[in-house]
Amino acid sequence: MLQRLFQKYTGFLRSLKASYVINNLLNAGRLQHNKPLYKKYGLRKSIFGPLGSTDFSKHQHAEEIPWLDRQNRLELLAQNTEFQSFEPTVQEKIRQFERDGFLVLEGFFPENDTDALNNEVEELLSQGKAGYNFTGRKIFNLWEISSLADQRFFRNPALLHLLTFLLGKKVVPFQSLNFTLGSEQRAHSDSIHMTTEPQGYLIATWSALEDVDEGCGPLVYYPGSHRLPFVSTEDYPSGNTTFLLGHDSNRRYEDKINVVIAENQLEKKIFLPKRGDVLIWHANLIHGGSPITRPEATRRSMVCHYFAEDVICYHEMSQRPALIST
Repeated sequence: MLQRLFQKYTGFLRSLKASYVINNLLNAGRLQHNKPLYKKYGLRKSIFGPLGSTDFSKHQHAEEIPWLDRQNRLELLAQNTEFQSFEPTVQEKIRQFERDGFLVLEGFFPENDTDALNNEVEELLSQGKAGYNFTGRKIFNLWEISSLADQRFFRNPALLHLLTFLLGKKVVPFQSLNFTLGSEQRAHSDSIHMTTEPQGYLIATWSALEDVDEGCGPLVYYPGSHRLPFVSTEDYPSGNTTFLLGHDSNRRYEDKINVVIAENQLEKKIFLPKRGDVLIWHANLIHGGSPITRPEATRRSMVCHYFAEDVICYHEMSQRPALIST
């Protein structure tokens, strides 16, 4: 599949929208669910064609976005009977997610699970059954070849329950990324890479598979940034045309995010978790990876992204519908 090839490929074909259309046709079964959704949201185009925010001439009404993003969210939270059933400590974490755009579950995964997954990653890499993509940092969708990564981490029932509550819709596990080293990725919001209509129906988890210190390039985030407007390819010089994706679109997007951070005087926080801690963040929370300052330091972790059911899911930067396995 072209999608597999593109994980390592960095050449011209990545800029051709036609390349993704071909891959969409090869994965027709994973896009059929979009037919009723396109009709529901008034989108008159092929489910195999390019897709971006400009295809939605009128975005959703306020009552269609995630419930914790609505104007009356605090009232809805206070009245929610399921919220009252959570332990007080979890209730406070949910309030933090609403307020700051993230929450932390300390010691969620036991040490023997994190050890087992680290050992399995090393074994799969040594056997050539898993590999890094073109970044040299990310192992895509380990869950597809590891039942441990899939069942205990990616589809952990307790996590799925909480994520579903936070979005107000059943979550659909979409993608996982495993890291051995820190990403050192510039500040960004996941919503530019994994996008939904209505907006905001993506949620992510970051699980520490070892203790993290400042030398190994820890995750950084900007509390409250999830309340800022979503940034699309229309908000910076992406260079997109009818047939091509713009050159250096990702760099130009990250430059735009730096401007957003400065203009809004956002405060950067560093995440220094212990092994087994899980960070859950909002689709629009700005975050990134800090530089690695301690030579050969590792930062073993697993990131998982989840869409919600019954919404259109796509990739704003690469202008393509999301291929979702059910």
